[in-house]
Amino acid sequence: MRTSTDGRLPGGLGFPLGGVAVVAATIVADLAGATRHPGYALAALALVVLAAASMSTPAAVAGTALVAWAVDTGFVLGRAGGLVFDAASGQVALVLGAVAAAGVVAAAIVRAARRRVAGPRLALRPIPAPRSGRSQPVADRIASA
Repeated sequence: MRTSTDGRLPGGLGFPLGGVAVVAATIVADLAGATRHPGYALAALALVVLAAASMSTPAAVAGTALVAWAVDTGFVLGRAGGLVFDAASGQVALVLGAVAAAGVVAAAIVRAARRRVAGPRLALRPIPAPRSGRSQPVADRIASA
């Protein structure tokens, strides 16, 4: 998979991959006992949001954090698939929002530092075609191109 020049995922891949990672992390956390200890799922989802921040756009990170909150409140805190709006889900929203914001800021700082260390990029110019030894009028050169 190719990345853009600044290390981010190309196009709109950040959000779908983040959603898949959220579901996978929630399943693993659930197998580890997240229903009895909801902090397991929150830690796993925070790591997914941080990973998304390191390789995706801020909009994709926000979407990934929103999906992480919905999956956590619906399947870890609520267990029935319906969103739960209580103090625990509010704390999850605050934690995931803070992690997303900190991850986006940290990723921007790292990208800026990399650009600064790498210095300016050289511009590639096209190589001109070799000139023939005889003189050719401009109209003939345009017609032959």
